[in-house]
Amino acid sequence: MTNSDIKKLKVLTIVGARPQIIKSASLSRAIKTKFSSNISEVLVHTGQHYDDNLSASLFRELGISQPKYNLGINKLSHGAMTGRMIEQLEQVCMSENPDWIIVYGDTNSTLAGAIVASKLNIKIAHIEAGLRSLNTSMPEEVNRILTDRVSSLLFCPDEVAVKNLFSEGYNNFSNVSIKNVGDIMYENALYFSEQSKKPSVLFNLEKNNFLLATIHRAEIVKSRDKLTSVISALNIISESTKVIAPFHPRTIKSIKKYKIETNFNIIPPVSYLEMLWLIDNSKVVLTDSGGVQKEAFFFKKVSLITREETEWVNLVKSGNCTLVGYDTNKIISEFNKTENFKPGPNLFGDGNTSEQIIHSIINYSKT
Repeated sequence: MTNSDIKKLKVLTIVGARPQIIKSASLSRAIKTKFSSNISEVLVHTGQHYDDNLSASLFRELGISQPKYNLGINKLSHGAMTGRMIEQLEQVCMSENPDWIIVYGDTNSTLAGAIVASKLNIKIAHIEAGLRSLNTSMPEEVNRILTDRVSSLLFCPDEVAVKNLFSEGYNNFSNVSIKNVGDIMYENALYFSEQSKKPSVLFNLEKNNFLLATIHRAEIVKSRDKLTSVISALNIISESTKVIAPFHPRTIKSIKKYKIETNFNIIPPVSYLEMLWLIDNSKVVLTDSGGVQKEAFFFKKVSLITREETEWVNLVKSGNCTLVGYDTNKIISEFNKTENFKPGPNLFGDGNTSEQIIHSIINYSKT
């Protein structure tokens, strides 16, 4: 069968949070440059991240076409946000009539897209399927489990995710395909690493001589005690090692609200290419972000995870990441051990994730 014999598929890609926009860059680029005769893509931005530097500017920076639909849904509770997304995404889908809906990760935008697709009998491809933190008090864990359950194509970033799905019986579900395609963020890191750039506000920052810190999760930011403990650890570390903290706006808001003293360098949120530079040139990364801990791994950096558990359990097993929770003394103790860090082997494929995903969608659609 030649390419001309294959029906051109329409995929509707749903993004909402900053990491999802970044992940979508690889797939959109592959569709545009290599598969435009097979697939057309409609991009929908739910608006879940509304700050320009956290969202809109990314489309320009990464060379992605601006979304055809921007729903502008944000600053709401989980239920209200997800409900409005479902309502508006349903209208978009009924208008566009796509063959597939593609969702990424584990946000409210992910879950809303999955629910709409399942109700309208549109096939779902879930990128980053099979991840489990085993903490269902986290909304992300619930979102990823529910999304996996209604997806036809489950694209796993590593073997741990594949094993999770097999242990839950997904291999016995009809019309469900589980594939280890590697990590799409790794593909992006490889592609954009040469374009990374030093933040202009840090013009005199020395390479490989600072700790990079990011904190944004609600479980820390909304807790005075947890946030105070983490900030206290960073204050102590900053006495011997420079700390650079491009904190999320809500983190800065909570620091001011709780009147927490900071003795290190807090800077405004940086662009994706600037964040890549900071990770690549840091000495240690401290973060509660799933994406940042992976990017630290890609650049062979050690990371301290300010969480009690992580969906990226293989990073902890490899020794590249250490779960430090929120205890000041634990954070400082583990930071002091990072001098002996040795990076582990690659766990996330060969950087060809997008093409594998597209081939799988095309081949599934033939059956």
